[in-house]
Amino acid sequence: MRTSRTVVETPDFSVHLVSCTARHRTWSTPEQGGSYGVVLVRRGMFGVRSDGHRVVADPTMGYVQTPGGEYAFAHPAGGDVCTFVLVRPSLWHAVVGDEPPHPPVAVDGRVELAHRLLLRTAHDAADPAERLVHTLAAAVRPRADRRNRDRGGGLADRAREAIVADDPDSVDLVRLARALGVSPSHLSRTFRRHVGMTISRYRNRVRVSRALACIEEGERDLAGLATALGFADQAHLTRTMRAELGRPPGHLRRLLSE
Repeated sequence: MRTSRTVVETPDFSVHLVSCTARHRTWSTPEQGGSYGVVLVRRGMFGVRSDGHRVVADPTMGYVQTPGGEYAFAHPAGGDVCTFVLVRPSLWHAVVGDEPPHPPVAVDGRVELAHRLLLRTAHDAADPAERLVHTLAAAVRPRADRRNRDRGGGLADRAREAIVADDPDSVDLVRLARALGVSPSHLSRTFRRHVGMTISRYRNRVRVSRALACIEEGERDLAGLATALGFADQAHLTRTMRAELGRPPGHLRRLLSE
C-alpha cells in the first residue's frame, strides 16, 4: 500500500512524503512519470527500474524522474519512506540545466541535511524556494565519471543491501566479500566505481543517516546513540558527523529542534 501527503505546495514546485508498506521482490507495473522531480529516501530501501537503468534507492542514493519516463518498483524489504520533490519545467531547467540527468542521485551528508531541512519549511517559516534550490543544486549535478558506473552494479547493490540490513557479515570488507563470493579487492574496486565511495565511507554514511534521524526525533544521549550505531565512542560519532554534515551533533540538534 502506498500513501502520499503534500507538505509544501507552491506554483513552481511541490514536496510530497510517500510511504510504502508493501513488500514484494517482483517489479510493479510500469508507471509513467509526468514531471521533473527527484526522489530522496528517508527510511528503507527499494528498487527502481526505468529505461534500462536500475537504481537501488536508500538514504544514500536517490533518483531523478523525468517527463515521459516509465518507472517500475520493487520493495523487497517494505516499510520505506521517501520524499518526492516535483519541479515545474521552467524551475528545473533554471536550477539543474538542460543536460538530461542521470537517474541515480548520490546523496552525501550535506544533501541529506538539506533534504530534512526542506521538509521542515512548513514548521519554521523559512523560504521553501531557497531550500529547494539548495537541495537540487547539491544533489542533481552532472557527473563526469558515470560512464562505467553500471558495470558491477548488481554486486555493489548486494553489498549495500547487506550493510543497510545490518548483516553480520557486512562489518568488514573481508567478511562481506566472502559472503558475496568475490575477492575483497574486486568488491572494493567495484563498489567504489559504482557507488562513488569506499565501503567504509558508505557504512559511515548509513550510520550518520540513522544518527541524524534519531537526533531529529529528539535523542539526546549521544554516547548511547554512538554505541547503538556501532561507533567506537561519542567522539567518533561527533567526528564522523562533522565530516559528513559539516556540523557537530549539538549544532544539528538545535537546527532540527522545533
